[in-house]
Amino acid sequence: TLPSYGPVRDDGTPVDPTTYDYGRAARDALHFGKGIDRLAQNLRRVAGYQLQYFGTIEPQRRLAPHAHFAIRGTLPRAVVKQVVAATYANVWWPATARVVYDGVTVPVWDPAVVDDQGAVVGGYTDPATGTVLPTWEQTMDDLDGEHAQAGEAGEAIEPLHCVRFGTQVDVKGVLAGSPDLEARQRVPAGSLYGQPDVQREIRIFVIVHALAFAALALLSAWLLAGVNRRRPWDAALFAASPALALTFLVNWDMTAVVLVAAALWSWARGRPILTGVLIGLGTATKLYPLFLLGGLLVICVRERRWRELIGATLAGAATWLVANAPGFLTGPEQWKVFWSFNSERTADLGSVWLVVSQAGDQAFSAHTINVWSYAIFGVWCAAVALLGWMAPTTPRLAQLAFLVVAGFLLVNKVYSPQYVLWLLPLAVLARPSWRDQIIGQAGELVYFASVWWYLDGELAPGGGEDAGFYWLAIAVRVAAELYLCAMVVRDIWWPRHDPVRQTAMLPRGQAIATRSNVVAV
Repeated sequence: TLPSYGPVRDDGTPVDPTTYDYGRAARDALHFGKGIDRLAQNLRRVAGYQLQYFGTIEPQRRLAPHAHFAIRGTLPRAVVKQVVAATYANVWWPATARVVYDGVTVPVWDPAVVDDQGAVVGGYTDPATGTVLPTWEQTMDDLDGEHAQAGEAGEAIEPLHCVRFGTQVDVKGVLAGSPDLEARQRVPAGSLYGQPDVQREIRIFVIVHALAFAALALLSAWLLAGVNRRRPWDAALFAASPALALTFLVNWDMTAVVLVAAALWSWARGRPILTGVLIGLGTATKLYPLFLLGGLLVICVRERRWRELIGATLAGAATWLVANAPGFLTGPEQWKVFWSFNSERTADLGSVWLVVSQAGDQAFSAHTINVWSYAIFGVWCAAVALLGWMAPTTPRLAQLAFLVVAGFLLVNKVYSPQYVLWLLPLAVLARPSWRDQIIGQAGELVYFASVWWYLDGELAPGGGEDAGFYWLAIAVRVAAELYLCAMVVRDIWWPRHDPVRQTAMLPRGQAIATRSNVVAV
């Protein structure tokens, strides 16, 4: 890919036209082929043989070209990325800063113009002076002469433009002789999906991941059942969740979910170091497990459990560093893509920012959303901490973690359909009530259906306006999450409403009843 020229909207137009580097974007697009040719030369020098390649060039959403191509042979991914980073192509053209002919005043063709040998060749002349204009070859020869003189005089020579590639380089290895290199390279990409072999591979891919993620879901349910030993049935709220069934295959978020469940289990077993390790591993897969440390901070400060807080924090930090070290050391630029991408991202799917932006016809920059979302989330976290420290009894980790993660998702720039999995294990332990969980999940299901309709264009009004029903679905989801937050806050401030506290105060073997369930034990 080419480098960034500035953030763009979903339709590819610049967020801020005054700062977008149109000039560099145009020159990079014009000379992109030179850069690809130079990259092939450099790869051949590194490989040590006449490396063969084939590929295609496509426009991105911002209309900048990017290339897909395959090479025969084996090169380490790190070497390919280093070669891409070191490749550049200088463009030695005449200066283009001054506009001479603006489209209204243009050169005039004169068929009587003769060349240096006296032959009639025709040529362009200036409309005002009649001066014969030099050809491109003559101009480049004059430029070479100027550069030679400058070089002899020891003067620095700057090219008109220098083409360099961006930081996004996706290198994949394909086994020699596989369909990807032979039969499929001759088939248009749009036709591959319908091929029986491709359909079979898709089915295998889905089945393997479905079985793996289902195993992770079962493990998560088992871990959640062990957090509150006197209420193992609370895990049924997780296992029977329709949101889990609908979203566990959308992405790899189940890896973070099982690590969060394990962290809650280990904390309930009094193992702060293991809790920190699990939080560190979870944060290496998704960012949100980090927020569990906020809940630990409130609990440990309130109960003066400094050793456990320090141990869990250091263990989490060390684990995260060890897990990230290989990726950072072998490809630091690619490692940073997650952070740069989210920093430069504007209002996206499912977020309140998208509703405000579309409904108010306002294009908020990524910086504006970053500042406001960080500020609101900071205030939210401070309020959760204050609630935890002033509550009559020490809140449970699941309650505090749920409130923090929910606050993050409410102000985040995007809410992907599978993000409900982030909340699910925390929600069922923070507020183990069938009624409240049904209300919360109903809001999530409304959004889950609506986001796919929205992406497919089914919610677009006939007049071409924005999809107001999608805004409503986002509002329903936000309202459902806020409802659960309100219930958890009530349980913390008035512990008599907390089903877990009610169970803890009963002797073993006694039938218990809550407003949401009746279970004989």
